[in-house]
Amino acid sequence: MRGRTIRLSPARRLVGDLMRFSIGIPRVTVQRQMNIRPLVDARSASCVRPSWTVLFLKGYALLSQEIPDLRRAYIKFPRPQLYEYPASVASIAHEREHEGERVVLLSTIKGPEKRPIPELEKLIQDARSLPISEIKEFRRSLKLARAPGLLRWLLMWLGLNIGRKRGRYFGTFQLSVYSGLGAESLNPLTPLTTIFNYGPIGEDGSVTVRIHYDHRVMDGANVARALERFEKILNSQVVDEVRSLAQNEAAASTVSIGISK
Repeated sequence: MRGRTIRLSPARRLVGDLMRFSIGIPRVTVQRQMNIRPLVDARSASCVRPSWTVLFLKGYALLSQEIPDLRRAYIKFPRPQLYEYPASVASIAHEREHEGERVVLLSTIKGPEKRPIPELEKLIQDARSLPISEIKEFRRSLKLARAPGLLRWLLMWLGLNIGRKRGRYFGTFQLSVYSGLGAESLNPLTPLTTIFNYGPIGEDGSVTVRIHYDHRVMDGANVARALERFEKILNSQVVDEVRSLAQNEAAASTVSIGISK
């Protein structure tokens, strides 16, 4: 049969470039079967109902604040070394419609551990719904993807291997999930030190959470302990914040009713 050739769009070139720099990383996966029933109950009782993406993002950012390994990166310039960031920068994958195709674009959030859940929710919702031209990271990525290959690869190599630039342009960790579609990725790739994801969440709070990490930066036992701590953070600090949101919402409703009377 005779098929047809399809020219690579800038978005597809962008994915190809990211894979080019991800494929050589010695990446290993550690997973943990968690029970986050307290968080499930707190979310169900709240009128606000934050998205699971935001709740896991906040939990992982708090985890990274405690564990310096999760804020480190292996860089090659001017020599192979580790670079540690004072705070996290989250990189989040979004599926968007662009020029007639579904594409994956990455947005970043600086210091997610210090941002309240509603602010994180708004930032993610903006990245999912605002026109692509209004999102700085999307514009920058698509502009780079239109450059000649050698120039793109040079700029990406420099961005990934100069410590301060890496965090600014790429982030310190990545979140990419398909659990809303009833699926989960077993081997996601990223040029960053860690990428984490989680599967569908059961009614009893059971969920599989994975951290895929760069073995040059950290070791499996550290990641296993981090996952254990991650579960505790989700069921304590994140639960407390969700409950406080519900209490604030209830208090605001009471005040509103009092004023209307």
